[in-house]
Amino acid sequence: MDLAYVCEWERRPKSTHCPSVPLVCSWSCRNLVAFTADLKNEDDGGGEPDVSHMIHIMDTEHPWDVYSISSGHAEVISCLEWDQSGSRLLSADGDGHIKCWSMSEHLVNSWESLLSSCVEGDPVVALSWLHNGVKLALHVEMSGSTNFGEKFSRVKFSPSLTLFGGKPMEGWLAVTVSGLVTVSLLKPGGALLTASESLCRLRGRVALADIAFTGGGNIVVAATDGSSASPVQFYKVVVSVVSEKCRIDTELLPSLFLRCTTDPLRRDKYPAVTHLKFLTRENSEQVLLCASNQSGSIVECWSLRKEGLPVNNIFQHRSPVVGEKQPTILKWRILTTTNDLERVSAVALPKLPISISNTDLKVASDTKFCPGLGLALAFHDGTIQILHRLSLHTMGVFYGSAGAGGPGQRPGDESAVKRQRTGAPALHFKALQFSWTSLALAGVDNHGKLHMLRVSPSMGQVLEMNTTLRHLLFLLEYCMVTGYDWWDVLLHVQPGMVHNLVDKLHEEYMRQNQALQQVLATRIVAVKASLCKLSTATAARACDFHAKLLLIAISSTLKSLLRPHVLNTPDKSPGDRLSEICAKNMDSDIDKVMINLKTEEFVLDGDPLQSLQQLIQWLGDFVLYLLANLPNQGSVVRPGFGFMRDGASLGMLREMLVMIRIWGLLKPGCLPTFTATSDSQDSLQLLFRLLTKLWLCCREDAPPQDPDESLIDECCLLPSQLLVPAMDWLPVNDGVIVKLQGKQPIRLQFGKTAAPDAGRMAGCQRTDNLRCVHMGVCPTEESKACTRCGCVTMLRSPNKSNAMKQWEQRWIKNCLCGGLWRRIPPALA
Repeated sequence: MDLAYVCEWERRPKSTHCPSVPLVCSWSCRNLVAFTADLKNEDDGGGEPDVSHMIHIMDTEHPWDVYSISSGHAEVISCLEWDQSGSRLLSADGDGHIKCWSMSEHLVNSWESLLSSCVEGDPVVALSWLHNGVKLALHVEMSGSTNFGEKFSRVKFSPSLTLFGGKPMEGWLAVTVSGLVTVSLLKPGGALLTASESLCRLRGRVALADIAFTGGGNIVVAATDGSSASPVQFYKVVVSVVSEKCRIDTELLPSLFLRCTTDPLRRDKYPAVTHLKFLTRENSEQVLLCASNQSGSIVECWSLRKEGLPVNNIFQHRSPVVGEKQPTILKWRILTTTNDLERVSAVALPKLPISISNTDLKVASDTKFCPGLGLALAFHDGTIQILHRLSLHTMGVFYGSAGAGGPGQRPGDESAVKRQRTGAPALHFKALQFSWTSLALAGVDNHGKLHMLRVSPSMGQVLEMNTTLRHLLFLLEYCMVTGYDWWDVLLHVQPGMVHNLVDKLHEEYMRQNQALQQVLATRIVAVKASLCKLSTATAARACDFHAKLLLIAISSTLKSLLRPHVLNTPDKSPGDRLSEICAKNMDSDIDKVMINLKTEEFVLDGDPLQSLQQLIQWLGDFVLYLLANLPNQGSVVRPGFGFMRDGASLGMLREMLVMIRIWGLLKPGCLPTFTATSDSQDSLQLLFRLLTKLWLCCREDAPPQDPDESLIDECCLLPSQLLVPAMDWLPVNDGVIVKLQGKQPIRLQFGKTAAPDAGRMAGCQRTDNLRCVHMGVCPTEESKACTRCGCVTMLRSPNKSNAMKQWEQRWIKNCLCGGLWRRIPPALA
């Protein structure tokens, strides 16, 4: 475990924090981190730090680009919780107010709150979204299987509440300090149904609480009054809608007393319960408890088990009834406990849904696969320990880094000794969160700095390269199947691993059934592009993968514009027929291929063809660029190399040229423009002929061949016949991931960019990567950039036609690679 980067504020926070003011942190599946921090200057006068009213949101690839929300909360923010999609955030405060935040215009640095609920004057201590019924299990035992369905199985799990037809109902649930549980349900029309109910008849103070879900759709709440001498209570909560009103039913479940309170040596040693967490949100039968005093803590792990109920001797001698079973009772049993520890300041639990069956645990142990098996404890001395979630034995320790402003110091460090002598408070984490693959930790220290830590998949154990690659491949496949962001996996990929990972990922993908391949078609291209950007040796392949994403999207959009001439047509759409005819017809004459098509299906209503010209122009330029560079593709991989053996992509380009040819007959103004040396040159015919010859060398239904000499000679002559455009379609690399290849942590500052290519485009022509238009050297239009690939496009659409609006709808929420959008100023476009 090592520090990747630390990001601090330009305005130095105060050196102390009021102990009653919590810092909270939450990490979404889209790799957005939301946190609170103290931004009060040291010279801002006296009084308690004003921590609580700001929520800071950043994406981990651009940590300096933090977006701070003036939340409107009047009291301390006590909880932050992302939804399952990673696009909405709940915040709750010490006055009982809960707000739901969502992206404005689908931008990660623009948020608005349109929904809220309130239990006036009753502080919220626990908060959660209702469960949507989707649960996966990750089986380490099956990591060598060729079937994704065996590696990542869908577990039968019921939503907390369903609408008509079984669709899960959205909403959230909160527990307050007075023992109330409040539920807010989002109706399909946007209205909010809210209800509150006491956890039990005798309401008492709730200092700590946590929320988990059962497979049957019930909710379980664990609560404690904060005293280790009091029982930890558990309640079943059932939510329903009756007569358009929300109804809450609660039931008391078995409770437990901490083991340390029954130990004569520790009975009064740890008076306070400081942390209460279910081990996972989908497992209400295992709970983690931490009891503390001013200088130390102890952690206990408990499990709920079904046990036989002993029968009195009087009833044991009677003749048993056929089919009668021994009565059972649910009882909490302690699994394990730690020794006396340094005082715990924060706890983070893994989100990776790893199966903990005996077989899976054994395989994980044998292969040293640790993600999802460890929980993190942060201590007041600045260290972090990763403990096994079941046995609580230590798996790894982080001591911090003085050079990068880390919170801890290694044993024997002189600065740590000086700090103890002067009585200055030690830097330590106040909030800690695992990423969704458990390969990274985000923490906020008591000075408001945000730290990003790498967590090794093997917890620092030495592995063979093949085993390391298999672990990373397994987690990349998991992200690909679930749609979660894979940024934290890239933290552990070294440049020398990229080529093998890309090839192995493609092999595994090709082993899946056709339906699953179609679902994951663009996602795997995006994963490959992210991997290839990590190494200079594969940067050219990253260009090709980005171009392929754009090609797939343009092809799908243009085909979707086609409409059958007669309504009662056969089952195949015009786009499918186009693909089928182009695949069967190997003629290199574009007009002969066009004759076999029903040209009336290519007639578009209105006047959309001219508005599509920039996309058509990109297709023409791209084909010309590929063919002109065919003779240059040798031992050095250049942009376009990946298409030379990609029969599917070359076939797609052939289809597009045929479609463009037909549209050119209807409206010549939509045709791509080429600068030719001869006025009689039929450029589209020439490109189609050469492209067909190249496609025939690598068709999917024939053995691959090398391009013959005549084709290479003709491609050599292309630059003398047509002006070859200079195409730079790789988006600017403006993220932090490529700077984290080494083991030395980097120090960043919120608001100050550290992008590697920030100056690359200075004084250059700026391009809208998705609309394929130039924006000028100094664009005045507001733009947005992808958080994953860096692709830039204008924020406001300059187009009015329906055809272009249909194209823009494909990437209004996410980039073509699946990344999120962030607003950037015109100077960085």
